[in-house]
Amino acid sequence: MSFTLHLNHDAKTPKYKQIVKSVIDGVERGSLKRHQQLPSINELSEEYYLARDTVEKAYKELKALGIIDSVRGKGYYILNEKPKQIRILLVMNKLSAYKKAIYESFVATLGERATVTLHIHHGSLRIFRDIVKDSVGHYHSYVVMPHFYNDVNISSIVDTLRQIPANELVLLDKEIPELTEAHSSIYQDFTNDLYGALESGQDLLDKYTELVLVFPKDVKYPPEIVRGFRNFCAHFHKNGRTIESASSETELKGRAYAVLEDSDLAELVKKAKQQGLILGKDVGVMAFNDTPLKEVLADGITVISTDHEQMGRSAAELILEGNTAQIKNPFGLIRRGSL
Repeated sequence: MSFTLHLNHDAKTPKYKQIVKSVIDGVERGSLKRHQQLPSINELSEEYYLARDTVEKAYKELKALGIIDSVRGKGYYILNEKPKQIRILLVMNKLSAYKKAIYESFVATLGERATVTLHIHHGSLRIFRDIVKDSVGHYHSYVVMPHFYNDVNISSIVDTLRQIPANELVLLDKEIPELTEAHSSIYQDFTNDLYGALESGQDLLDKYTELVLVFPKDVKYPPEIVRGFRNFCAHFHKNGRTIESASSETELKGRAYAVLEDSDLAELVKKAKQQGLILGKDVGVMAFNDTPLKEVLADGITVISTDHEQMGRSAAELILEGNTAQIKNPFGLIRRGSL
């Protein structure tokens, strides 16, 4: 059975790494069998116009991984047929406590049936394009968190996502309606989710004269959050405003704050203490995205949050079951003493 090497000469991934990936892919897909002979270093370098050192480096890595072995005078052979595992590329926009919760739940649900490679695109379409370009064809499933800077054109995001086969794509945390191909998604509906969470806590919010959303400008969050907040204030005739930082606030009494960043949460708790105000009575505080710290800070911080662990589980289950679906992730208000 012949060996076909898949190389992308335009990719940033080193050629020797591409050789390693190609051999592993062949073993996992069954096109390379135990004891099958591979081309010699000279044969592979001549056929694919590669430096001899490049092929030698790749074979050394494959040998170190226990995938191939060499027999003096005879060449290189496939040593082991690894149990077939699903290879998954997970691409997130950033690292944070709640992204870690998604990742850990995702990996735990997959167990030994899959291997996961994690990349971070930092909200940059350029970085994301490079990740996709270097990765398509090397994984069985691609799980993407499509949060990008506000000035990124949606058509550019869609064009990049379309390079991934639709049946192998899972969008995580956010749906993109413009992507019409039949892909999977585990998503939040940020506008309606926030509206619904605030509505469920209306009895607690009624004692405050003003609602304030602390929505930082220098950290990229979905703009739909602002829309959901404004829709709630308009529908229930609440005085509402949006600010960029809690540091600009002087008088907190009578107001309820919704904050996305932990630094703004800490600032509000500190100012409330300085002004002699009681959380949940004189001033209200709601944080986004639950963490263990928020459960115990100041006798408990009320949280607006999706179920991050469930998001990771749902994505893993879709992949393991081979299903295509769009699943809205659970979202709600966790009531604690700060509101």
